[in-house]
Amino acid sequence: MNRRLYPLAAGNFAVGTGMFVTAGLLTPIAADLDVSVAAAGQLMTVFALAYAVLSPLLAAVTAAMPRRTLLLLGLGVFVLGNVLTAVVPGYPLVVATRVLAAAGAAMFTPTASGVAAALAGPEHRGRALALVMGGLSVATAIGVPLGTWMGAAYGWRATIWLVAGLAVLGFAGIAALVPDVRIAVSGRLGERFAPLVDRGVLAVLATQLLMFASAFAAYTYIGSLFDLPLPAVLWAWGVGAIVGNQLGGRLTDAYGPRRMVLGGLAASTLLMALIPVANLALPVALVWAFLWGALGWLVAPAQQYRVVAALPGNVPVGLGLLSSAQYTGLVLAGVAGGLVLDAYGRAGVIALATGLGLATVLFTLATYRPAVGGQPRAGIQPSVTARMTRKPRASR
Repeated sequence: MNRRLYPLAAGNFAVGTGMFVTAGLLTPIAADLDVSVAAAGQLMTVFALAYAVLSPLLAAVTAAMPRRTLLLLGLGVFVLGNVLTAVVPGYPLVVATRVLAAAGAAMFTPTASGVAAALAGPEHRGRALALVMGGLSVATAIGVPLGTWMGAAYGWRATIWLVAGLAVLGFAGIAALVPDVRIAVSGRLGERFAPLVDRGVLAVLATQLLMFASAFAAYTYIGSLFDLPLPAVLWAWGVGAIVGNQLGGRLTDAYGPRRMVLGGLAASTLLMALIPVANLALPVALVWAFLWGALGWLVAPAQQYRVVAALPGNVPVGLGLLSSAQYTGLVLAGVAGGLVLDAYGRAGVIALATGLGLATVLFTLATYRPAVGGQPRAGIQPSVTARMTRKPRASR
């Protein structure tokens, strides 16, 4: 199984590097495009917004497409978007190319998770999802620090060329190793939003949205929150993300998703409140960043597990909605964080991130309760899939 999952993780590595590296390039981007740091940060916001909007639309349009073909198409569009980002002049054109890159990512990442869930048995599903989504966490440990250093040394456009090259490698791996997988996928747009009529589904998605809004209000503008070497801090965060993502998958399989979700959210919120302490010295910052990455990424496999368990007959739809909620949270983080940074400086951003984290913990405690017998409730009623009156088309 692992041999077939690694190319999917490699594709996510490229996508994650392209998405997250913007946080380490805000200063050179702002200088080159003659915009403010907050405006440069909106490139990540634009990417996230395009992903959130396009993910369900593109999933409906490509429902009949073989999953392997869709994976290759998604990475191909992502490569094209990044190549254009690397060559076009001016801020408006760069913004437009980020939309194109986001469209490719929106086709690739949810499909990769769906294929991973299909290739793995139920007893290994958490680990399979953690491995494939681990490409994103590895990107934060290797791709983002490398890209940040490259952007400072050779210009931010050199980093974008690196992202395009990584995506080409992922494309080649998928073409060589990933088989076609048959997954029932609905081609009707209305059916893709049908789970939203269930309050339990909305609760899971709201946790995802709030969680990413909180974390990325701080992460997007992390260069403005620290006076220490940024690549080192990002590297420590990324190493922690790898550890947390892999442990999160195994611990989710062993103990269930509820403990991982609540424990990771609470710990991440506390760590964001301690950013001023972390900024006192580099060794403190490295330990802090490692813990923030590790404890925060414990939650990712657990949230995916909740959705897969809740919608076993409609996994691609569930994962697509989860991704849309995640990137909507990134949009909120980018916009709110930029406004607060301009108005109140770093203290305002820290307060915003911590406040959103606390709201996420309280909301999740109220909506995600253990069922009788100690097994956690996903908060989703099985009647959702039953309300889909037409059978989805089978896709390869």
